[in-house]
Amino acid sequence: MSRDTTCKSSDDNTKGLGVVVHSQRTNKSAPSLHGAAATVKKTSRSNARLPKNRGSGSSVGDTPKAPSKKAPRPSDSLNPKTIDPFADASKPKSAFAATYSSGDIPCRLEHGNVKHKISWSTHLNQIPFNPVLVYLAEGLRETKHPYNFVAKTGFRELLRADGAKEKATPLVPKLIQPIKLALMHSDDGVFEGTLEALMDLSKCVGPALTPHLKNLLMPLSKRMMTNTFREKVWTALQCIETAGGKECLAIIKAKVPTYSSVM
Repeated sequence: MSRDTTCKSSDDNTKGLGVVVHSQRTNKSAPSLHGAAATVKKTSRSNARLPKNRGSGSSVGDTPKAPSKKAPRPSDSLNPKTIDPFADASKPKSAFAATYSSGDIPCRLEHGNVKHKISWSTHLNQIPFNPVLVYLAEGLRETKHPYNFVAKTGFRELLRADGAKEKATPLVPKLIQPIKLALMHSDDGVFEGTLEALMDLSKCVGPALTPHLKNLLMPLSKRMMTNTFREKVWTALQCIETAGGKECLAIIKAKVPTYSSVM
Protein backbone atom coordinates (compact mmCIF):
# COMPACT_ATOMS: atom_id res chain seq x y z
CA MET A 1 0.00 0.00 0.00
CA SER A 2 2.77 2.49 0.77
CA ARG A 3 4.72 1.49 -2.40
CA ASP A 4 1.77 2.35 -4.65
CA THR A 5 1.26 5.61 -2.86
CA THR A 6 4.91 6.50 -3.27
CA CYS A 7 4.86 5.71 -7.03
CA LYS A 8 1.73 7.79 -7.55
CA SER A 9 3.26 10.72 -5.71
CA SER A 10 6.39 10.43 -7.84
CA ASP A 11 4.35 10.46 -11.05
CA ASP A 12 2.47 13.54 -9.91
CA ASN A 13 5.72 15.33 -9.17
CA THR A 14 7.08 14.42 -12.62
CA LYS A 15 3.95 15.73 -14.32
CA GLY A 16 4.16 18.91 -12.28
CA LEU A 17 7.78 19.39 -13.22
CA GLY A 18 6.92 18.91 -16.90
CA VAL A 19 4.21 21.55 -16.67
CA VAL A 20 6.65 24.01 -15.11
CA VAL A 21 9.31 23.35 -17.81
CA HIS A 22 6.71 23.70 -20.57
CA SER A 23 5.47 26.93 -19.03
CA GLN A 24 9.01 28.35 -18.87
CA ARG A 25 9.66 27.44 -22.51
CA THR A 26 6.39 29.06 -23.52
CA ASN A 27 7.19 32.22 -21.60
CA LYS A 28 10.68 32.42 -23.17
CA SER A 29 9.32 32.14 -26.69
CA ALA A 30 6.50 34.62 -26.13
CA PRO A 31 8.60 37.80 -26.31
CA SER A 32 10.04 36.79 -29.71
CA LEU A 33 6.50 36.35 -31.04
CA HIS A 34 5.52 39.77 -29.74
CA GLY A 35 8.70 41.29 -31.25
CA ALA A 36 7.96 39.69 -34.63
CA ALA A 37 4.43 41.04 -34.51
CA ALA A 38 5.73 44.51 -33.69
CA THR A 39 8.21 44.33 -36.57
CA VAL A 40 5.47 43.32 -39.00
CA LYS A 41 3.33 46.19 -37.72
CA LYS A 42 6.14 48.75 -38.20
CA THR A 43 6.85 47.41 -41.68
CA SER A 44 3.22 47.71 -42.67
CA ARG A 45 3.18 51.32 -41.43
CA SER A 46 6.34 52.26 -43.41
CA ASN A 47 4.92 50.62 -46.52
CA ALA A 48 1.76 52.64 -46.12
CA ARG A 49 3.82 55.87 -46.29
CA LEU A 50 5.50 54.98 -49.62
CA PRO A 51 4.02 56.76 -52.67
CA LYS A 52 1.93 54.63 -54.92
CA ASN A 53 3.13 53.86 -58.41
CA ARG A 54 1.40 55.59 -61.23
CA GLY A 55 1.10 54.54 -64.81
CA SER A 56 4.52 53.57 -66.12
CA GLY A 57 5.85 52.62 -62.65
CA SER A 58 7.54 55.94 -61.76
CA SER A 59 6.98 57.39 -58.31
CA VAL A 60 5.55 60.79 -57.52
CA GLY A 61 8.95 62.21 -56.53
CA ASP A 62 10.79 61.07 -59.69
CA THR A 63 12.22 63.81 -61.92
CA PRO A 64 10.83 63.67 -65.46
CA LYS A 65 13.38 62.54 -68.00
CA ALA A 66 14.53 64.96 -70.68
CA PRO A 67 13.54 64.01 -74.22
CA SER A 68 16.31 62.23 -76.06
CA LYS A 69 18.03 64.04 -78.93
CA LYS A 70 17.25 62.97 -82.43
CA ALA A 71 19.92 60.64 -83.74
CA PRO A 72 21.72 61.84 -86.90
CA ARG A 73 20.67 60.14 -90.08
CA PRO A 74 23.23 58.24 -92.18
CA SER A 75 22.47 60.52 -95.10
CA ASP A 76 23.70 63.56 -93.13
CA SER A 77 27.29 62.46 -93.63
CA LEU A 78 26.80 62.74 -97.41
CA ASN A 79 24.91 66.02 -97.47
CA PRO A 80 27.29 68.95 -98.23
CA LYS A 81 24.96 71.32 -96.37
CA THR A 82 25.54 69.47 -93.11
CA ILE A 83 29.29 68.85 -93.50
CA ASP A 84 31.97 71.07 -92.04
CA PRO A 85 35.43 69.49 -92.42
CA PHE A 86 36.81 71.71 -89.67
CA ALA A 87 33.93 71.28 -87.24
CA ASP A 88 34.59 70.21 -83.66
CA ALA A 89 31.50 68.79 -82.00
CA SER A 90 32.97 69.02 -78.51
CA LYS A 91 33.62 72.77 -78.66
CA PRO A 92 31.78 75.65 -80.33
CA LYS A 93 33.52 77.63 -83.07
CA SER A 94 35.46 80.76 -82.31
CA ALA A 95 34.46 84.09 -83.85
CA PHE A 96 37.21 83.88 -86.47
CA ALA A 97 36.41 80.27 -87.35
CA ALA A 98 32.76 81.15 -87.85
CA THR A 99 33.72 84.17 -89.97
CA TYR A 100 36.08 82.13 -92.12
CA SER A 101 33.58 79.30 -92.59
CA SER A 102 30.86 81.75 -93.62
CA GLY A 103 33.04 83.12 -96.44
CA ASP A 104 33.47 86.66 -95.07
CA ILE A 105 37.23 86.31 -95.53
CA PRO A 106 37.78 85.98 -99.31
CA CYS A 107 40.51 83.35 -99.21
CA ARG A 108 40.83 79.60 -99.03
CA LEU A 109 43.54 77.20 -97.99
CA GLU A 110 45.43 75.32 -100.70
CA HIS A 111 47.28 72.20 -99.63
CA GLY A 112 50.68 71.62 -101.23
CA ASN A 113 53.11 68.75 -101.15
CA VAL A 114 55.68 70.78 -99.23
CA LYS A 115 53.99 74.01 -98.13
CA HIS A 116 50.45 75.24 -97.74
CA LYS A 117 49.27 78.55 -99.12
CA ILE A 118 46.11 80.58 -99.34
CA SER A 119 44.43 81.71 -102.53
CA TRP A 120 42.42 84.92 -102.63
CA SER A 121 39.15 85.04 -104.52
CA THR A 122 39.71 88.78 -105.08
CA HIS A 123 42.85 90.70 -105.96
CA LEU A 124 44.61 92.04 -102.87
CA ASN A 125 44.22 95.64 -104.05
CA GLN A 126 40.45 95.20 -104.14
CA ILE A 127 40.03 93.56 -100.72
CA PRO A 128 38.45 95.86 -98.11
CA PHE A 129 40.97 96.06 -95.25
CA ASN A 130 38.11 97.04 -92.99
CA PRO A 131 36.96 94.54 -91.77
CA VAL A 132 39.09 91.76 -93.35
CA LEU A 133 42.38 92.87 -91.75
CA VAL A 134 40.64 93.17 -88.36
CA TYR A 135 39.19 89.66 -88.76
CA LEU A 136 42.67 88.29 -89.48
CA ALA A 137 44.11 90.06 -86.42
CA GLU A 138 41.46 88.41 -84.25
CA GLY A 139 42.39 85.06 -85.76
CA LEU A 140 46.00 85.33 -84.55
CA ARG A 141 44.84 83.68 -81.30
CA GLU A 142 43.73 80.53 -83.10
CA THR A 143 45.53 77.31 -82.21
CA LYS A 144 43.88 74.91 -84.64
CA HIS A 145 44.58 74.26 -88.28
CA PRO A 146 43.68 75.74 -90.74
CA TYR A 147 42.47 78.83 -88.86
CA ASN A 148 45.85 79.73 -87.35
CA PHE A 149 47.60 79.37 -90.72
CA VAL A 150 44.98 81.40 -92.60
CA ALA A 151 45.07 84.21 -90.03
CA LYS A 152 48.87 84.59 -89.93
CA THR A 153 49.38 84.19 -93.68
CA GLY A 154 46.47 86.43 -94.64
CA PHE A 155 47.53 89.17 -92.21
CA ARG A 156 51.07 89.17 -93.61
CA GLU A 157 50.02 89.15 -97.27
CA LEU A 158 47.56 92.01 -96.86
CA LEU A 159 50.13 94.21 -95.12
CA ARG A 160 52.65 93.55 -97.90
CA ALA A 161 50.22 94.34 -100.70
CA ASP A 162 50.48 97.53 -102.75
CA GLY A 163 48.84 100.50 -101.05
CA ALA A 164 48.57 98.67 -97.71
CA LYS A 165 49.95 101.58 -95.66
CA GLU A 166 47.12 103.95 -96.59
CA LYS A 167 44.51 101.27 -95.85
CA ALA A 168 46.03 99.81 -92.66
CA THR A 169 47.05 103.02 -90.85
CA PRO A 170 43.46 104.13 -89.99
CA LEU A 171 42.80 100.63 -88.60
CA VAL A 172 45.69 100.57 -86.11
CA PRO A 173 43.45 101.39 -83.07
CA LYS A 174 41.24 98.41 -83.96
CA LEU A 175 44.22 96.10 -84.42
CA ILE A 176 45.96 96.79 -81.10
CA GLN A 177 43.54 94.94 -78.81
CA PRO A 178 43.44 91.61 -80.73
CA ILE A 179 47.21 91.70 -81.15
CA LYS A 180 47.68 92.34 -77.43
CA LEU A 181 45.42 89.41 -76.52
CA ALA A 182 47.36 87.15 -78.88
CA LEU A 183 50.68 88.23 -77.34
CA MET A 184 49.29 87.33 -73.91
CA HIS A 185 48.28 83.84 -75.07
CA SER A 186 49.90 80.94 -73.23
CA ASP A 187 50.58 79.01 -76.45
CA ASP A 188 54.15 79.56 -77.69
CA GLY A 189 53.15 79.12 -81.32
CA VAL A 190 50.49 81.81 -81.02
CA PHE A 191 52.95 84.24 -79.43
CA GLU A 192 55.64 83.64 -82.04
CA GLY A 193 53.21 84.07 -84.93
CA THR A 194 51.80 87.27 -83.41
CA LEU A 195 55.32 88.63 -82.89
CA GLU A 196 55.95 88.25 -86.62
CA ALA A 197 52.60 89.89 -87.37
CA LEU A 198 53.51 92.83 -85.12
CA MET A 199 56.77 93.36 -87.01
CA ASP A 200 54.87 93.28 -90.32
CA LEU A 201 52.42 95.86 -88.97
CA SER A 202 55.25 98.06 -87.73
CA LYS A 203 57.00 98.00 -91.11
CA CYS A 204 53.72 98.83 -92.83
CA VAL A 205 52.35 101.71 -90.71
CA GLY A 206 55.63 103.03 -89.24
CA PRO A 207 55.20 105.83 -86.65
CA ALA A 208 51.42 105.27 -86.53
CA LEU A 209 52.09 102.38 -84.13
CA THR A 210 54.06 104.49 -81.64
CA PRO A 211 51.10 105.99 -79.69
CA HIS A 212 49.79 102.46 -79.04
CA LEU A 213 53.12 100.87 -78.20
CA LYS A 214 52.59 101.02 -74.41
CA ASN A 215 49.72 98.56 -74.65
CA LEU A 216 51.93 95.95 -76.29
CA LEU A 217 55.14 96.18 -74.27
CA MET A 218 53.91 94.42 -71.12
CA PRO A 219 53.45 90.95 -72.67
CA LEU A 220 56.66 91.46 -74.65
CA SER A 221 58.69 92.26 -71.51
CA LYS A 222 57.38 89.11 -69.79
CA ARG A 223 58.38 86.88 -72.68
CA MET A 224 61.74 88.56 -72.84
CA MET A 225 62.57 87.05 -69.45
CA THR A 226 62.48 83.55 -70.94
CA ASN A 227 65.41 82.03 -72.79
CA THR A 228 63.16 80.79 -75.59
CA PHE A 229 61.96 84.19 -76.80
CA ARG A 230 64.55 86.66 -75.51
CA GLU A 231 66.33 87.11 -78.86
CA LYS A 232 63.10 87.12 -80.87
CA VAL A 233 61.54 89.81 -78.70
CA TRP A 234 64.74 91.85 -78.88
CA THR A 235 64.66 91.63 -82.67
CA ALA A 236 61.01 92.70 -82.73
CA LEU A 237 61.72 95.74 -80.53
CA GLN A 238 64.56 96.77 -82.82
CA CYS A 239 62.24 96.45 -85.80
CA ILE A 240 59.59 98.59 -84.09
CA GLU A 241 62.16 101.26 -83.15
CA THR A 242 63.58 101.38 -86.67
CA ALA A 243 60.13 101.79 -88.23
CA GLY A 244 58.73 104.12 -85.55
CA GLY A 245 61.64 106.48 -85.07
CA LYS A 246 63.40 107.94 -82.07
CA GLU A 247 60.20 108.49 -80.09
CA CYS A 248 59.88 104.72 -79.66
CA LEU A 249 63.12 104.43 -77.70
CA ALA A 250 61.87 106.23 -74.56
CA ILE A 251 58.62 104.23 -74.60
CA ILE A 252 60.44 100.91 -74.98
CA LYS A 253 63.03 101.61 -72.27
CA ALA A 254 60.28 102.59 -69.83
CA LYS A 255 58.98 99.00 -69.95
CA VAL A 256 62.20 97.18 -70.89
CA PRO A 257 65.07 99.01 -69.13
CA THR A 258 67.72 96.62 -70.47
CA TYR A 259 66.91 97.47 -74.08
CA SER A 260 69.58 99.35 -76.03
CA SER A 261 68.88 101.40 -79.13
CA VAL A 262 69.94 100.40 -82.61
CA MET A 263 69.65 103.96 -83.96
